[in-house]
Amino acid sequence: MDHAATMRSTYELINAGDLDRFGDLLAADFVEHQGGPGYPPTREGTLDFFRNLLAAFPDWHMAVQDMIASGDKTVARVRVSGTQSGEFIGIPATGASADVELIDIMRFDPAGLVCEHWGVADMLSLMQQLGVVPAGAST
Repeated sequence: MDHAATMRSTYELINAGDLDRFGDLLAADFVEHQGGPGYPPTREGTLDFFRNLLAAFPDWHMAVQDMIASGDKTVARVRVSGTQSGEFIGIPATGASADVELIDIMRFDPAGLVCEHWGVADMLSLMQQLGVVPAGAST
């Protein structure tokens, strides 16, 4: 199975706003280890998170920069961008654009579905770009 192609498809489907087909790539017993605040670490919780994320950032785009696959896991470095035009994790719409990097790790079950996800996003940079947290002094 080509886990890298499946992982790439998850980003393409999210970019297209096709969360039903994105959800089809997640195992029924999917576990989210990163998760958004207030969302259960399940398949449905993850879909709800992305529904709310895309409502807040309708132009959200995920671009794969690097990808490494080994065994049942695939790792990607991804650049995400979008403009916040709706509420996001309790933050009212700012109209600000953001561009940040994240690292994702997905584990696949024997059927080729994503069964676990771990991720690290540059949330400080995101909050600074949205104007919620002041940017540090330049050096």
